[in-house]
Amino acid sequence: MTDIPLEHVHVAPEDGSDGEPAPAVFVLHGRGADEEDLLPVAAELPDDRHVVSLRAPDPLQGGYTWYELDLSAGGLESSQPDAADFRRSLDLIVESVEAAVDAYELDADRIGLLGFSQGAITSLSLLLEDPDRYAWVVALHGYLPESHADLDPDGIEGKPVFVGAGAGDRVIPDSRTSAAVERLEAVEAAVTHGSFPGGHGIGPQELEAVVEFVESQAR
Repeated sequence: MTDIPLEHVHVAPEDGSDGEPAPAVFVLHGRGADEEDLLPVAAELPDDRHVVSLRAPDPLQGGYTWYELDLSAGGLESSQPDAADFRRSLDLIVESVEAAVDAYELDADRIGLLGFSQGAITSLSLLLEDPDRYAWVVALHGYLPESHADLDPDGIEGKPVFVGAGAGDRVIPDSRTSAAVERLEAVEAAVTHGSFPGGHGIGPQELEAVVEFVESQAR
């Protein structure tokens, strides 16, 4: 759809919605991937909702990236998003969500976010900027960037958030994910947290936990 700012893949619900707006999950991939990367994960979710998988705006190594990395604090394990790139992507995602709600007749009150790595970082930041926009968030192998770590917005209390980490993740260590969990719990989000075997990827145990979490959300 040309009126949606970001390139994307849209998958309509399989079971139909009798003409009523249906819930949706917006999928945000990781650095160097594309809008098709997480479709196998999204395919495991309940089939009563739209899937809108967005492509990040900037090309990178055969894929795309949401932002460049600020490595001024050290190596990859202490990196932060480049501020200007990050702001641009956050705004593009919000604009794309709003446009897709109209284009695909989505239920604006039942919008979820599912992100991996950079997509998880972006998803958590979007949630803290505007908790009322999203019904739930799944953030896998990400962290809260410094730009958003101190936000305490109205509407975050009780918001369902699933945060997954890899016990052997060397790209985004479990310690950074745990710090995000602690902050989300401090602002009273309803956090489900799991650390799973493996590195920087989504294994079968983590996928099973994600599906269980999404299924538990109100339809």
